[in-house]
Amino acid sequence: MTKLDSLLAGLARERSTGALRVGRSGTIFLSDGRVTYMECAQTPSLERLLTARGRMSEAALRGMQSDGGCARLLREGPITQGELQYAVLGVVLDAAFFLLPMSGTRPKFRPGEEHWLGGQWFFDVAGLVRECARRRAQLAGIWPSADVDTSPVRPATALAGHAVTLDRVQWEVLVQADRRATPLELARQIGRPGYSVLLAVRRLAAAGLLCPPDPPDPPEPEDPLSAGDERTLPRRARGELPRPPHRPEAPRPSAGPSVTGDPTDIALLLRLKKALEELS
Repeated sequence: MTKLDSLLAGLARERSTGALRVGRSGTIFLSDGRVTYMECAQTPSLERLLTARGRMSEAALRGMQSDGGCARLLREGPITQGELQYAVLGVVLDAAFFLLPMSGTRPKFRPGEEHWLGGQWFFDVAGLVRECARRRAQLAGIWPSADVDTSPVRPATALAGHAVTLDRVQWEVLVQADRRATPLELARQIGRPGYSVLLAVRRLAAAGLLCPPDPPDPPEPEDPLSAGDERTLPRRARGELPRPPHRPEAPRPSAGPSVTGDPTDIALLLRLKKALEELS
């Protein structure tokens, strides 16, 4: 099956305009072969980011979506063009990070369909692929195990040292963590991009401020008698005692280490976002 990034590259070469729906996982909007917006079911949408952080009400946003779109949002909304552009950048990179590696779903392209924001910003497909690779390498460099990305965030009950320094996202994650929500669930709750929360969680894990994820439950041993007559019991020598069923040991958790379409503006925002991630 063709990988999603290869399919996107083909649509870019054909200068296609429309929406590529990846099952229920998300949608990629293109204009003349360039990505204008991406949304993923796993990550917070632009609408969620604006409402969760109190920038505007859901009712007001729905009204702008149905009448006026991006132009009305910038004219009547509480956010500036630069703020909106930066938020869209975060949402698109977030969605690309989780959508592009997906397989097993047959995408469907709908020509002419566009997002309610319209074609305000453009992203090069090859640039998105490179940025996703950089982000995966960054996460691995902070904490090598991806188990913390999908496990409930559980703060440690004691500090690993005498003092600790937290950035804003790490603080919000620890305050909101209820020991049941995963990093992406917390991202939707606090109105932060999913990737920034993954960064925060991995840095917290590297600092020893999170409990390690629970190991998966070992598989239940199969009862030979439950298989019916098609299975035969193992033979043993006369006088030999029956052997207890083999129970595999539970795997141990890894220890690990203690608003313009100008491409130059998008590149500038990418460098700015990278610098902010490295400083936080």
